[in-house]
Amino acid sequence: MPVIQVHLMQGYGDDDKHRLCTALTDASRMVVPAPVEAVTVMIHDHMPAGYMRARTAKTPAPALPDPVAIIRDYLAAMEARDLERAQSHLAPTFRMVFPGGQEMTRLEELLAWAAPRYQFVRKQIDTCDAMHSAGDETLVFCTGTLFGAWPDGTAFEGIRFIDRFELVAGRIARQDVWNDIAEVKPK
Repeated sequence: MPVIQVHLMQGYGDDDKHRLCTALTDASRMVVPAPVEAVTVMIHDHMPAGYMRARTAKTPAPALPDPVAIIRDYLAAMEARDLERAQSHLAPTFRMVFPGGQEMTRLEELLAWAAPRYQFVRKQIDTCDAMHSAGDETLVFCTGTLFGAWPDGTAFEGIRFIDRFELVAGRIARQDVWNDIAEVKPK
């Protein structure tokens, strides 16, 4: 069964190490058919003074923030219409694509696009799954259901959604949204 050893310079917190061990466990299980309890991950901490590359002492880079926490905070900020907080999670090149292929680059565009569609919408998140992609992207997929009110005030709930996010260097570079609103929206 897999035994994974990682050598890190001291400076990463327990939460960072836990996230790393979890990610390595999950990554190994995508290749090796091992039960989770059979995967061992060990981190060996090394003092920065004992590490050098190209004759230069190095210090550890800060850990990237938890991508799922970023997405959850972004979505919570959008629901609260705290655009400043939501914007703080976005990369300068941010793009979003909503049902019908509607592409936008600014949160204000999204609010204007959504205004005639419903009074408000909220997400009941069931899952948020993060994984690394090719290149520098981290992908986060959120699934669940939507609830809210149509323009006439009639409540709706239980509408399936999936959001796919691409994060680069801890910032959201792209958001793709799919949902079944068109299937249940009153005509």
